Amino acid sequence: MTSPESEPKKSFPTTIIAVAFLLVVALLTCVPYLVSIALAGDPVTADASPIFGVTVPVNYKQWELIAPAEEAAPLDELRAVVGNQVAIDAYQDGKLPFPDGTILVKRAWKRVQSPDFASATIPGAATTVQVMVKDSRKYAATGGWGFGRFINGKPVDEAQHRTCFACHEARARGHDYVFTRLAP
Repeated sequence: MTSPESEPKKSFPTTIIAVAFLLVVALLTCVPYLVSIALAGDPVTADASPIFGVTVPVNYKQWELIAPAEEAAPLDELRAVVGNQVAIDAYQDGKLPFPDGTILVKRAWKRVQSPDFASATIPGAATTVQVMVKDSRKYAATGGWGFGRFINGKPVDEAQHRTCFACHEARARGHDYVFTRLAP
């Protein structure tokens, strides 16, 4: 017969093994989650612009029009700038600088003559989608804006993205680096 004092000693190794097993199971369960958190810090995917990590927003084609534009030769493009609700509210309130969360998307198409109306031009083939995202902390070095330029849904190369801020800084600094004004 065993004494009551010796029983805890026999179960002690069993308890250690059970706790160790539970720790291993918990660790193995959490590792994929922890890895995904570590990698998600600032994701840059194949569909994100180099340098800035900007992507084409989902459903941007349903966003409200800010203003149309026409680009002369050599581009000969029709363009339309649309914005998310943060952008629309800022434009309507005359708010500068634009608040964080503002997203502007410029859609561009080759300008072609209308087959139905000789003096009209209409959108032809899509050329680019250009995106500006306002995040004053993340993009502090570029006036608070991140940029993306996409052709057929894919970002253009890093060299082209390096020109974005310089152009906006040179020509639109006084309007928070944004060219487009709200159409009357």
